[in-house]
Amino acid sequence: MTPTMLRQLWSVIETTQSNVLLRLDDASLVDWLVKQVKSERSLNHDETDLVSNYLYSRLNLIRDLAEERLA
Repeated sequence: MTPTMLRQLWSVIETTQSNVLLRLDDASLVDWLVKQVKSERSLNHDETDLVSNYLYSRLNLIRDLAEERLA
């Protein structure tokens, strides 16, 4: 994953309302975030898989950050 793609992905996560990040189950959250990234840039199949796998590996961090923003 390129640094630009990582920055864009984390920008989406940071600008998403915390309640959205916390209320969706894992698969729905990953799908929703991938869709948001795809709305900003074109992703081929391999890039989509890469982003999805990355998100699954970071779900705990994403949810922890969302909970922290609510506090």
